[in-house]
Amino acid sequence: MYIIGITGGTASGKSTFVSLLRNECSQLPINFISQDDYYKDTSLLSLKQRSLINFDHPDSLDFELLHQNLQFLIEGKQIQKPLYSFTKHNRLEHTETINPSPILILEGILVLSNPLIKNLCNTTIFIDTPEELRIKRRIKRDVIERGRTEESVLHQFKKNITPMHHKFIAPLKEAVDYIFDGSKDFEEAIKTTKELLSKVDC
Repeated sequence: MYIIGITGGTASGKSTFVSLLRNECSQLPINFISQDDYYKDTSLLSLKQRSLINFDHPDSLDFELLHQNLQFLIEGKQIQKPLYSFTKHNRLEHTETINPSPILILEGILVLSNPLIKNLCNTTIFIDTPEELRIKRRIKRDVIERGRTEESVLHQFKKNITPMHHKFIAPLKEAVDYIFDGSKDFEEAIKTTKELLSKVDC
């Protein structure tokens, strides 16, 4: 299985890039997995306690389960992928069945911060976008999709997102195969990635 790991700061354009890639490569046997579904189970915590978790720190993620699931897929085994709700700040009760495929796109702000996960990736990509633009995108998304306020998003950036980005995410730019500009359209990035995937034995 050929794994492409895609990372970058919050609202850098990762999901947009992956969505475009999915459309452009719809004829290829590709699985798509988001880091977001591997946030740790917080069922024993109250909603208020969950809302206080620093979801921009690697400790918030169940990397052990993600690594196990990736290993199973590499070995040709089916997995039950967890699903996560951002409104409940917790995993959903049901899972998604994922069958092995020749190609896997793995996306998330912290997926490459874990050495075990990064070492499973054949190609790594960083979506690089200025913080000012990422803040604007995050405010727009969270207000519309997650019922947040602009003030709460700005507070989260100051308290967690920016410090964690500088500590865990920005350094990853120095150790990836490709860096794509998330402030522009992804035409060239998609072209480059499609060329990579065209060489994978499916």
